[in-house]
Amino acid sequence: MFPLAILRNFNKFRPRICRVPSCRRFCSDDCGEERKGLILGVYEGENNETLFTKAASKFNDHSGGKLYELLKKAGSDIRKGQAKVFNNVDKEFWGVAVVGLGRENLGYNELEAIDEGLEAVREAAGMGAQLLKEQGATRILVEGLGHPEQAAEGTALALWRYQENRSRQYWQVIPTLELFDDCDAESFQRGLFKAESQNLARRLSDTPANQMTPLHFAQEAVNELCPCGIKVMVHDKDWIELKRMNAFLTVARGSCEPPVFLEISYCGAPVDQKPVLMVGKGITFDAGGLCLKKCEGMGRFRADMTGAAAIVAAIRAASALSLPINIDAVIPLCENMPSGMAMRVGDVIMSLNNKSIRITDTDNEGRLILADALIYGQGVSHPRLIIDVASLTPGVRAALGSAASGVFTNSQTMWSQVRKAGVITGDRCWRLPLWKFFIKKVTRFPSHDVDNKGLGHGSSCLGAAFLNEFIDCVDWIHFDTTGVGFHSEHKVYSYLTKGRMTGRPTRTLIQLLYQLSCPSEGQRKIE
Repeated sequence: MFPLAILRNFNKFRPRICRVPSCRRFCSDDCGEERKGLILGVYEGENNETLFTKAASKFNDHSGGKLYELLKKAGSDIRKGQAKVFNNVDKEFWGVAVVGLGRENLGYNELEAIDEGLEAVREAAGMGAQLLKEQGATRILVEGLGHPEQAAEGTALALWRYQENRSRQYWQVIPTLELFDDCDAESFQRGLFKAESQNLARRLSDTPANQMTPLHFAQEAVNELCPCGIKVMVHDKDWIELKRMNAFLTVARGSCEPPVFLEISYCGAPVDQKPVLMVGKGITFDAGGLCLKKCEGMGRFRADMTGAAAIVAAIRAASALSLPINIDAVIPLCENMPSGMAMRVGDVIMSLNNKSIRITDTDNEGRLILADALIYGQGVSHPRLIIDVASLTPGVRAALGSAASGVFTNSQTMWSQVRKAGVITGDRCWRLPLWKFFIKKVTRFPSHDVDNKGLGHGSSCLGAAFLNEFIDCVDWIHFDTTGVGFHSEHKVYSYLTKGRMTGRPTRTLIQLLYQLSCPSEGQRKIE
């Protein structure tokens, strides 16, 4: 069980725009006309006939068979990935969206590494919610579609919009969501919260860099986590210098914005239980340093802190879901900018564990700040598992695109857990090699211990090999999210807005933490 009060408080009040023609003033929920929408599902039968879900069948009977007649008049069956909206079906609803779920027996597809049944529900619910929103619905009721949690995820993710920098008079109305004709309200609320956690990561990642500096990010973390009883400590530059985090400071000195180091602690289990340590890359803007990035596309690197954003969101979800697990997180926050103080190619610096690092590429700054964070976190937390999340290399985007997060791990058991989490959430992961072949490419140098670029191709593997040099004898999972964490360039998921930040892999992290904290319940279909 989880506290519903927290779920209610998480959804912040948004002013609504009056629907009266020519009126753009702000209104409360009871002002003007309320337009209710309804999302119902249909399956594909064996002979390609349309089969109603239980809720849709009951609604069709209630309407005297009108919904079935409208579907017949439409002239085509509604297949998986399709949806249609019908008006004037029932006096209570402005519009009824009928969404295709595919065949009723869809489930785990081993070859695709995904639960097709759960993903079909997310896509269908999201598509229906978007269509109803376009028609002006201010309140949407969605049936469980067989999986209320996934229905809630799809609708809440599909309706989210980043509009904080628009004048409020032009804000779009975000419809409220409710469960229709299903008794499993707890699963629906849980799905809403997971989606809202991902939406939090999307908002943090999408905010312009001048509004999401290291200090602003730290303030957002305090605002979001402290009300949930999560301990957050914000350390300034003097503290960082005192701890002698030279690799972190070397990256930060190129910017006028001071660096910040976050420590986060969530205690959901007995204090003697070893925690999971989470480390997030928090580069709030990455210009590449003196190895300047191309101007075209540089703006998306305001989200080079997508790893940090996903971790903050996942820990908030863990608290709200009351997961019985201890989590410590460390997040180094800074900018990577060119200036007279910026790090130079060829510089050699000392990390927190006294390993010398040669800077061959100033655009490979993420691994530098993570090195000090990993060392510090292990010394303070003595964790049972380390999870780091970072948009680290362009190589993983070239290899996997936006299909999956690249995952490196030194534990087969942990990889099984990560893969399982990706299958359930639909936000997939793919394991990449952490071989000695790559470790040699970043360590076999006569004049220094580690090189921040390494030799040869395979940048994602070389980046993971670099981080491996700062991991002690403990299980470790590294998520490289360069391909999935930035804005969605293509419509990979129908419930994620094209051109906006994705917030991935927040829900996969939440599911992974759930499996680690409740191993007997975390199996869920996938063996």
